[in-house]
Amino acid sequence: MATTGASVVAEAPKIVWNESNHKFETEDKKAYLQYQLRNEGKVMDIVHTFVPSSKRGLGLASILCVAAFNHAKSHSLSVIPSCSYVFETFLPRNPGWNSLVYGDSLKSSI
Repeated sequence: MATTGASVVAEAPKIVWNESNHKFETEDKKAYLQYQLRNEGKVMDIVHTFVPSSKRGLGLASILCVAAFNHAKSHSLSVIPSCSYVFETFLPRNPGWNSLVYGDSLKSSI
């Protein structure tokens, strides 16, 4: 079975960790995930995910979440999914990340 150029998957956009602004963002800074550190820096509270209308439908919100969850995992952080996208969409579609969710509650109680 031959493949055509139309079946080539686009390369995922590069996500940059903007540590000083507590964000993970696309290189053009238009799409981002914002977080706050809690519990003496041991917990990442994901408070907002934003993708402009011109970039919606490309899976950027999910890519931003994966970057944040990978960061949390590699830095031994727990995650509070305060952002409605993370809580209502990303985690139900990606239950493998539930092991990083802070405590018993999936919503911020800190």
